Amino acid sequence: MRLYAVVAAGGFRRHATYRTATAAGVFTNTVFGFIMAYTYTALWDQRPQLGGYDLSQALTYVWLGQALLMTCAMMGGGFEAEMMERIRTGDIAIDLYRPADLQLWWMASDLGRAAFHLVGRGIVPMALGALAFDLALPGDPLIWLAFLFSVFLGVVVSFAVRFLVALSAFWLLDGAGVGQIAFLAGMFFSGMLLPLTLFPGLLGEVARALPWSSLLQVPADVLLGRRTGWGLLEAFAFQAGWALALLALGRLVQSVATRRVVVQGG
Repeated sequence: MRLYAVVAAGGFRRHATYRTATAAGVFTNTVFGFIMAYTYTALWDQRPQLGGYDLSQALTYVWLGQALLMTCAMMGGGFEAEMMERIRTGDIAIDLYRPADLQLWWMASDLGRAAFHLVGRGIVPMALGALAFDLALPGDPLIWLAFLFSVFLGVVVSFAVRFLVALSAFWLLDGAGVGQIAFLAGMFFSGMLLPLTLFPGLLGEVARALPWSSLLQVPADVLLGRRTGWGLLEAFAFQAGWALALLALGRLVQSVATRRVVVQGG
């Protein structure tokens, strides 16, 4: 495990070197946060308690979305482009023969990336949003700890989805199309555009049952106090269940791809 802790730390340091990109990202997240906050304000003025949120909770949801956008990679981005390129060039064969688990290696690196984006691109927009608007931020530190654990599970789910996207390059060579589909699904079904509680009927039930809801909707509800007691445990179980299922599927696909590489190499 020490190896993967070092890899995670390296992932954090790697993204910390892009200071200009980080500053630009903070600026972009903040601008879009204000745009969406004023849009939500106009909408909630007409429809108070829409989706079960009051205005303060809705605005908190907006700024959480901006804080977690890169943390949970809702728009994609991170390791998958690099991994697909290594598959395309054949360099992935070297990775498969190394004395380290491929999936754990990339997950550790992605957790380091997520930790940096949570600190580097999440805190400042959230703080500015709290200064400009009346946000429903909890005072109980235990709620914040539960929220951070939910974010961690959301990052793992996000990684597992993107790992599968990257593995598709073993058969497609260029996984850009699959990545684009995953990006669109992540934006829509994570709740980034609108809270999933606003989705009507069957669409809402399906959206809330899909893994992408773990990226934003579930952590937001944890922070807003909508998941307490057994409801909080159910939220964690939902995220952990999707994480384990997708990681297991990724390991199965990786095993099939590994055998393919060995056969072709032989």
